[in-house]
This record gives sequence, structure tokens and C-alpha cells, in this order.
Amino acid sequence: MKGAHITPIVKGEGVFLIDENGRKYIDAVSSWWVKIHGHSHPYIGQKLEQQFSELDHIIFAGLTHPKAVELAKRLVDNMPPEINKVFYSDNGSTANEIALKMALQFWHNQGVAKTKLVAFEGAYHGDTFGGMSVSARSTFSLPFSHHLFDTLYIPVPTEENIADVLREFEAILSGGQVAAFIYEPLVQGVRGMVMHEADHLSQLLKLAKKYQALCIADEVMTGFGRTGTLFASDQIEMKPDIITLSKALTAGVMPLAVTACTDSMYNGFYSDERSKAFLHGHSFTGNALACAVACANLDLLESAEVQEDLTRLAGLQKEFRAEISGHPKVIEARQLGAILAIELSTTENSGYYSDLGIKAYVYFLERGIIMRPLGNVLIVMPPYCIKEEDMAYVYEQIRSFIGEL
Repeated sequence: MKGAHITPIVKGEGVFLIDENGRKYIDAVSSWWVKIHGHSHPYIGQKLEQQFSELDHIIFAGLTHPKAVELAKRLVDNMPPEINKVFYSDNGSTANEIALKMALQFWHNQGVAKTKLVAFEGAYHGDTFGGMSVSARSTFSLPFSHHLFDTLYIPVPTEENIADVLREFEAILSGGQVAAFIYEPLVQGVRGMVMHEADHLSQLLKLAKKYQALCIADEVMTGFGRTGTLFASDQIEMKPDIITLSKALTAGVMPLAVTACTDSMYNGFYSDERSKAFLHGHSFTGNALACAVACANLDLLESAEVQEDLTRLAGLQKEFRAEISGHPKVIEARQLGAILAIELSTTENSGYYSDLGIKAYVYFLERGIIMRPLGNVLIVMPPYCIKEEDMAYVYEQIRSFIGEL
């Protein structure tokens, strides 16, 4: 983009990024929400090197390898008991693309005319064509709008509108043509960390299941501890049929994604008829290095030290949210687990393209903080290992920025 500011980074250490001049920056957004253990974690590096010395990559068709098996088992052991099949890919958009293809082909294989998809208003599920089709229409997708398939959207539930949303959703479902409902559980990331209640979402999932619409939980951003539990779906009574994962799956070290589904979905493809097979894949599916890194990530996440770090960070975020919420320049501060979003008042346009976001980015960069505001929404999502004094510095600079508005 013309005029974009580029900072050459040559090294990463824990929560810090270091530029070519040796200046340190706190990575306050975990490099787009992926670096949950910080940069260049020695344990992950050790496991990556060990795996490379044994096996780096193989064709994942008719062959498998130990780390792919180990990772699949460890993931499904932490998912709802009905979900026990794993399909590997390489990024969040593709994980969701695969989920949509699975849902549509599942009904096609059974000869059932379910072809409609439902998503939340303001949704974001990736930049592939399927991902764009079930995301909110925006400048991102405008050049491709004539090539996207139709999606039905329902409002995000709140205490005030939940009854209306349930009625609207049931009216859509009752036609019997909805193949799947795709949603970001509890937090809509790219919309600006807009949050909704677990009970409200559970009511929507219950309705979807009543009308036999598949439920797809897009946990690409919410997975691996950010919301206070391993997966956001852990906090919701009704469970999905498909879960998609990426971002922090490998702690941001290597590209890897997972689309996990139930046995009943898997059985919809298990047939002697080749036309019913799920014909999707790519050259690096099930990459051994990435799977080894993901297993190392789980080792760290399961450790007492990281759990303590995560609990401490969530506590700090909660305290700062309570403090900053009363500021006259703050429309709303939202927090769940380690996620904090501060929506700022502005006389300019709000939303993703607000100039306030550009000003904020430069302001924090000049003060040694990497932050990627979503328009007029400041997003604070540092690695779990950030120290209290570094977190205090980030909060101090946020106070200063808001005070200068």
C-alpha cells in the first residue's frame, strides 16, 4: 500500500522484536495473535530441530507419520467427545474453506438439498473465496463480489435482541435448506473483538441442531487459551460439529491448520464410491515439522508455568479494562481472558479504515510497541509470557495516547 510504514525486523526474543538498528519493540499483538509463547522459544526450537533430523515432510496420501498421529490424538482428546477426526491444512482461511466444503458435500453425498449457509453479521472467516463468501461484505471482498456465493446473516446476539435473533434464525432454518451455521465463538476478531454471551450462542446452536444444520466453530483466533479456556467452545454448552484451528496451533512458528469433525460427518464420506470422497489436499498437508511444533506448543500450554502466565495476564487485562472503561474517550472496553479491545471515540469515520488506527499504529511504534489497531479499536493481545512491567508500560502508553486524543 502506498505510504505504508515498513520496519525491518531482524530478530525476536520472547515478547520483543528487534529491528535492524537494534531497537526493541514489545509485540503487543503477538504478531497477529499467533505468538502465544513469544518469539524464538528455545523448547519449540529444540523440538523442531529434533524433528528435522528424523523426518521433515512426506506425501500425506497413503502415508502418515508419528507426529501427525500424536497431534491429532492430543487435539481430539481436548475437544467434545463427538469430534474425533482431524483433517490437516496450512492456514485459517483454508481450514474454514475445508469446513464449508465438508458441510456442503456431506449433504450432497446423502442426496439432501441443503445448500444455504448462515453466518453472523460482521463475520470474518478468511480471504479465500469461501471464506469471503461467509464473511461480512466489505472493501476486502469488493473486487470479488460478483464471484462470491450468497450467505444469510443474522445479528450477533445481545441481552436486548436475543429473542428477535432466535426468531429470525428459526425462520431461516425452518425452510430446511440450511447446510451449516459458521460462527466465531464468543469473540468476533476482525470486527474489533466484538463479544457475545456463551448462553446466547448455545441457544442458537440448539436451534441449528433442531433443524439438522451443521455447526462450524471458527476457533482460528479463539483457540489455545486466549479466551480463558483451551477453546472458546469449552465455555458453551452446545457443541459444534466442526472446529477449525490455526494461528496459535503452532504458536506462530509454522503454517498449519486443522479442520476437525464428528464421526457422523466422517461417515458421510466413507464409501466405496470414489465420488463421495473428500477430494481436497495440498503438497504440505500434515507437514511433519509443523506437527512437531504444534505438539511442542501443547507441551508448553499444558505446563503449570504457562497456565500461571495466562491467568496472570487475564487478570491484568481485566483490571485495566475496569480502569479505562470510564474514560470519556472510550466508547467501550471489551475483555475476555487474555483479549482486550478498547473502542475509542472519534470525530472521523469509525471502523477498519478509521485514520485513528493509522495514527495509533505510528504512535505506539515510536514508543517501542507493535500494535495493529482495527480502525478505532485498540487490540491488546501480547504473548502469555509478557512480564508485568512490560504490560504496565503498554498500559501507560495507551493512557497517554487516549489522553492526547
